[in-house]
Amino acid sequence: MLLTCPHCGFSREIPEEQTTATTPVNVQCPGCHELFVFDPLQSAAPNGEEAPGAPDFVFKPRAVAEADLPKAGFWIRAAAAFVDSLISGALQGVILFLFAGLLNLLLHGYDSDSMVMVCLAWLLGSAVGAVYYVYFTAFGGQTPGKMALRIKVVRTDSSSLTLGRAFYREIIGKFVSGIILGIGYLMIAFDDKKQGLHDRMADTYVVRLDSRNNRP
Repeated sequence: MLLTCPHCGFSREIPEEQTTATTPVNVQCPGCHELFVFDPLQSAAPNGEEAPGAPDFVFKPRAVAEADLPKAGFWIRAAAAFVDSLISGALQGVILFLFAGLLNLLLHGYDSDSMVMVCLAWLLGSAVGAVYYVYFTAFGGQTPGKMALRIKVVRTDSSSLTLGRAFYREIIGKFVSGIILGIGYLMIAFDDKKQGLHDRMADTYVVRLDSRNNRP
């Protein structure tokens, strides 16, 4: 059987005894080292070229991949976003309060209403919000709001989320989703895989973890 990596096109002939699994398994490509899902019951003819003498694909046991779990819809994601907005807003308020107190100690009599101070406060608040969403998404796929609602951001191929991809999804992707009159967010309600524009840009799903216990 000739197995092809969907990420880089690397192909290699795999002995049948290496593909004895009857359920989907994770496979690590020796070329690009990305993970992809191999389903022996639905494998199709590849179109890549074999690289003689190259290392073999690495087959890894795969139970129920998170990307295969039922997708979280618009309203549960909106509820999680509301919870996150309360938490991040409170966090921003505390940090801005401490920042103002520090400035008062260092700069006696500073004008808190000046344009410079307003811009500094806005930048600091934005930075706190960005760190909140990017950090929690990159390290675990769940902000506190998503934890509370039992939903999670995962890659479409079940590989690990990186800090760069989390930044791309949470900052750039969500900016694009919002700047087009929120249409990028509304896509979640109508997309068959419940993906917003930012999900499509970052190749992510948001799945329901409470469905894990109902899977075989």
